[in-house]
Amino acid sequence: MLTRVKSAVANFMGGIMAGSSGSEHGGSGCGGSDLPLRFPYGRPEFLGLSQDEVECSADHIARPILILKETRRLPWATGYAEVINAGKSTHNEDQASCEVLTVKKKVGTITSTPNRNSKRRSSLPNGEGLQLKENSESEGISCHYWSLFDGHAGSGAAVVASRLLQHHITQQLQDIVEILKNSAILPPTCLGEEPESTPAHGRTLTRAASLRGGVGAPGSPSTPPTRFFTEKKIPHECLVIGALESAFKEMDLQIERERSAYNISGGCTALIVVCLLGKLYVANAGDSRAIIIRNGEIIPMSSEFTPETERQRLQYLAFMQPHLLGNEFTHLEFPRRVQRKELGKKMLYRDFNMTGWAYKTIEDDDLKFPLIYGEGKKARVMATIGVTRGLGDHDLKVHDSNIYIKPFLSSAPEVRVYDLSKYEHGADDVLILATDGLWDVLSNEEVAEAITQFLPNCDPDDPHRYTLAAQDLVMRARGVLKDRGWRISNDRLGSGDDISVYVIPLIHGNKLS
Repeated sequence: MLTRVKSAVANFMGGIMAGSSGSEHGGSGCGGSDLPLRFPYGRPEFLGLSQDEVECSADHIARPILILKETRRLPWATGYAEVINAGKSTHNEDQASCEVLTVKKKVGTITSTPNRNSKRRSSLPNGEGLQLKENSESEGISCHYWSLFDGHAGSGAAVVASRLLQHHITQQLQDIVEILKNSAILPPTCLGEEPESTPAHGRTLTRAASLRGGVGAPGSPSTPPTRFFTEKKIPHECLVIGALESAFKEMDLQIERERSAYNISGGCTALIVVCLLGKLYVANAGDSRAIIIRNGEIIPMSSEFTPETERQRLQYLAFMQPHLLGNEFTHLEFPRRVQRKELGKKMLYRDFNMTGWAYKTIEDDDLKFPLIYGEGKKARVMATIGVTRGLGDHDLKVHDSNIYIKPFLSSAPEVRVYDLSKYEHGADDVLILATDGLWDVLSNEEVAEAITQFLPNCDPDDPHRYTLAAQDLVMRARGVLKDRGWRISNDRLGSGDDISVYVIPLIHGNKLS
């Protein structure tokens, strides 16, 4: 087994091209190349590229930066730019989509009991007010949707997710749309549940009426049962968070089901933003990143999920289910590989319950390959994959073995909420979404500095200003091709990965809040 792992690491290192940051995810997808594709490969539809332009964009030497031709193709004058990798894969494995979604109540869906006052006829002549109320109840809720998917071991999962995840989100929101529209009342614990009411006319029962079992008396048929337990009050935004989490799960399950009928290669990270009822919901599963730049301040809107950031979760899972390790790996972490000559000696180690380090006596099991190996961006789960959350990867195995890695990977996103109504945003306040190709070489501070320097120099009325800002960020991360590869400022190594960037102006959110 150790020979197989060493071979996998050697193959991985040998595949890194000069000037490229290398594959961040490693591993290989399943077979199924004889199966038809679920969706054909392409670039984001909103770019409006012809097939010839798509082929020209796949130049790994020139690496042309693609930008949005028509700003009206994206809401809020959103800016977008992308560039292909320096040769680590044939296609650009990043995918993106952006839509305005309309969420309507499902036919036949049970909702909470409507407010009886809403059924009263309007006092306006000809029933004009009544017609308005009927339309408002039948109308849905519009929300804006942006997404980025960073594929690995093929673009299949990223392409599928870019086409279908928004539909899963819409389906999940349909179940709660009527509840969300009534923000004045907390969501009911059970759909269709009658609200508790006081005794008729609010009058106090006499002792005689109580003894006769009058309405409102204890034990009478019309008296709601006494509750001897507390009940959590769930805010509306928690329903939206739950809908997004459920949508990610359903998307992952659909990929799992359909991989037997379609060639859906590899897996992908997923970073999406939904603007709904004046709030931004940022859901992230993977190592892409979102930040808000408001008045020069940086507000992180996502966390990265890697073998290092999720070490304790991965170790605990392996500890509880050791069969997942295939008797080839150890869940313990050591500062370096343990050698046989160190048996019986005490060495530093770290277990799932530890953030610090301690010493333990080395045993035979400690000679196995560690579950998490490497450091920083080079850390891998089972020497294979460098990201621990995302979609797909159902057939991913350790190199030359039958050990599946999917049990250690999660499709659950982290969701953060930003209330647009709490702030008055200016033209230079933006939300940045980007795949790890940008963040591998630029820090949050460098991105914020670039934005705060670039946007004030653009005409505030120029509809292309945010696309040009996205292009500037991609150019800064890609760098310039020199004798020693792609180089950025201070002669640092540029990003050889696929890079995709949204620049979303928040000033448009003021109109929705």
